[in-house]
Amino acid sequence: MAPAEIEDGTDVHCRLDELLEERGLTLTRLAEIVGVTVVNLSVLKNDRARAIRFSTLQAICRALDCEIGELLVLRPRG
Repeated sequence: MAPAEIEDGTDVHCRLDELLEERGLTLTRLAEIVGVTVVNLSVLKNDRARAIRFSTLQAICRALDCEIGELLVLRPRG
């Protein structure tokens, strides 16, 4: 089982695209604010991340003024 898969048939999904659009930010600008590379944020945005540091997660949530549960959600596999 892949790390992002949960036994109940759901996957962890990152809502970064939606949150960026709602806030009028680009991935490049968020990378600058958070202090990570665009490539790393892109991996997260495209649901290919296998792990994320709590400090990075906190920085993203601060920059987007959101809660972790708004950024990362469970969705049905399929």
